[in-house]
Amino acid sequence: MESKKVVIAGAGLVGSLWALYMGKRGHTVNVYERRPDMRKTLIDGGRSINLALSNRGWKALEGVGIGDEVRKVAIPMYRRVMHAANGELSHQPYGKEGEAIYSVSRGGLNELLMTEAEKLEDVNLHFNQKCEGIDFKLNNAHFRSYDTDEKTQVKADLIFGTDGAFSAVRSSFQKSDRFNYSQQYIDHGYKELSIPANADGSHKLEREALHIWPRGNFMLIALPNPDGTFTCTLFLAFEGKHAFEHLNTLTKARQFFETHFSDALDLMPHFDAEWEENPISSLVIIRCFPWSKNGKVALLGDASHAIVPFYGQGMNSGFEDCTVLSEMMDAHSDDDWEQLLKAFETKRKPDADAIADLAMRNFVEMRDLTGNADFLLRKKIENNFAKKHPQKWIPLYSMVTFSHLRYSDALKEGARQDDIMEQVMAMPQIETIWDSVAVEEKMLELLG
Repeated sequence: MESKKVVIAGAGLVGSLWALYMGKRGHTVNVYERRPDMRKTLIDGGRSINLALSNRGWKALEGVGIGDEVRKVAIPMYRRVMHAANGELSHQPYGKEGEAIYSVSRGGLNELLMTEAEKLEDVNLHFNQKCEGIDFKLNNAHFRSYDTDEKTQVKADLIFGTDGAFSAVRSSFQKSDRFNYSQQYIDHGYKELSIPANADGSHKLEREALHIWPRGNFMLIALPNPDGTFTCTLFLAFEGKHAFEHLNTLTKARQFFETHFSDALDLMPHFDAEWEENPISSLVIIRCFPWSKNGKVALLGDASHAIVPFYGQGMNSGFEDCTVLSEMMDAHSDDDWEQLLKAFETKRKPDADAIADLAMRNFVEMRDLTGNADFLLRKKIENNFAKKHPQKWIPLYSMVTFSHLRYSDALKEGARQDDIMEQVMAMPQIETIWDSVAVEEKMLELLG
């Protein structure tokens, strides 16, 4: 492929990674970011501090040779630890022995990606530059500087919108003909809190685990950080019986935590300040199509398929966009970007829709089911059978998190597994025979 002049709107995780991919292919890349340089200015305090990095994300990072650098600042989480209301703990491994998802700092990872991208000779990052739209006829991107109010018109061969769920590039798509778009805010929002380290820098909870306080329609989670702290996130409805609308004073918020998360509250000496300072943020699902225009402008990541965070796949699916498009570039040796981008969006759209559905499904699982005895028994049966017959049964979570199987195929297989497990769980005395030959034979029979 010929070297192109590339403009990327958005220097977040996906934009910075895609700049690395395009820069390493010899393209001239200019990245425009509306925010200040986060390496020099503290931004986005109290929001989206931690992410869960899994196999799809690691593959994308390895694709540009920075996996080892990220591993230095990532913490493996081998299992869920569920905290019951009475303080009792239960555990559930994420995958097979040795498999883990990794807690990483959003800001730290973003800074590393930007720094690695800037090391490339033909990659340049421009900050405080707000995208004000795309001219599809001339293939110009319009930016305005927050520093000087100066407007800039940038002509490019290729323009990529990686500017998030509320993408300015996508807003230009929305003004064009035959562009389908929907957004759905879910009923729940989130607020971030923290658990500090012990005096010696150690973690107050099990370090290599994701902690969940499931409480039915709401939950608290905690992810570990290298400095001994945990980043905690409360997911709660905006309105209803248990909702943010009722926690409109610090006293009410403390009472709520004392009732539902007393063991966590005991570990939060900064609760009062963080509750009042950190925002309540909403969660949105974005679906749209097509993702490209004229073979010259394309959307990647949240700009084309924002999802809720409950499968830990938002970043991973955006990174996988980069992997898939890069692999398709290798397969398309000619310079027909219109054909390439159409093939990419056609292939990727079903997977984006599938992971959006799977993420909402996992929200219900995390908040309602992780403390449920029947659910935990089902997982034990599945894991036991998968160990004996790894070629016949891969748990849905493992398909999504520890494989590179297409999300759409994982969703279909998960539905088939649900049907099978409903019949298995209906077997007489399943609680006592769950690891028996009879259960194994029943599953083999149902699998056909």
